[in-house]
Amino acid sequence: MSRVQLALRVADLQASIDFYTRLFGTEPAKLRPGYANFAIAEPPLKLVLIEGDPTAPTRLDHLGIEVETGDQVTAATTRLAGAGLDTTVEQDTACCYAVQDKVWVHGPGEEPWEVYVVKADADTLTRTADSPCCAPAG
Repeated sequence: MSRVQLALRVADLQASIDFYTRLFGTEPAKLRPGYANFAIAEPPLKLVLIEGDPTAPTRLDHLGIEVETGDQVTAATTRLAGAGLDTTVEQDTACCYAVQDKVWVHGPGEEPWEVYVVKADADTLTRTADSPCCAPAG
């Protein structure tokens, strides 16, 4: 099953966790320092909360489509590139406390989209100290 991912950068992580727990009637599937995600069955949604600047309002961080296999990421890469979109491929990257393969594209407003598969858990939110989570390496 594929599902859409919505990642928000939030000022108050705990207040956001509390709100979305009540909104969707489910607890987070993963809680880590500065991070939470919800695997919501209905509607099928992966909601990701990333702790941001406590003085800033919530903002869209990125969008995604979670798929089940690496072959689906490869197929998406081929389809997106064939449609004339610039793609950035990452393999075995640590992001959002998970090891993932993914392909990135950007919409006309520069909104980042990823098609990704989670391969394993990881111990860190980001690839490196100076590389933000869930942004194409580059």
